[in-house]
Amino acid sequence: MGKVVIDMSMSLDGFIAGLHDSQEQPLGENGAVLHSWLFNGDMVSKHSTFFKLTSENRDVLDCSLDSEGAGLTGRRTFDIVGGWGGSPPGGSPMFILTHYPPEDFMEGDTPFTFVTDGIESAIKQAKAAAGNKVVGVSGASTAQQCLAAGLADEIHIHLIPVLLGKGIRLFESLPEQIQLELMRIVTDMDVTHLFYHVK
Repeated sequence: MGKVVIDMSMSLDGFIAGLHDSQEQPLGENGAVLHSWLFNGDMVSKHSTFFKLTSENRDVLDCSLDSEGAGLTGRRTFDIVGGWGGSPPGGSPMFILTHYPPEDFMEGDTPFTFVTDGIESAIKQAKAAAGNKVVGVSGASTAQQCLAAGLADEIHIHLIPVLLGKGIRLFESLPEQIQLELMRIVTDMDVTHLFYHVK
């Protein structure tokens, strides 16, 4: 089966969103800068014309979306982004870790599965759907649960040169030290892409 990869944009001081994130402001106060690398060029992804990227950033994004066979995130992220209107970037099957599935939601081109019996079950189901491809993990709580359970194989960080100061930290609650091995670095003017193997 494929790998489990945490893939997130993050400020230099460790935040993946600012304070008061909501459907109106999905990345919170001052958080839009964290995804600015997706819109700082004039090239489009082969997966979506929504993004406007430099050639380096397009290669990183396309590689990530090419390799993803399923996505996993938490209910809070799902609600904040409005379920991506039923069609998240990449179009892979999405698994939503939650205590309470929504009674209804906007269904689009992407199949959604709401998993209520924990992170291990969510990863098992997502891996089965992904086959030999990657399970892409997003959302702070879901990423932390994956790491704490020893289920993450890699971490891909798109590091933004900004100190956000406040917000939601990606690595807020980890039970112990986790060793990483640097695999690759890709640099661009507004972002440094860091690719780590979880030892």
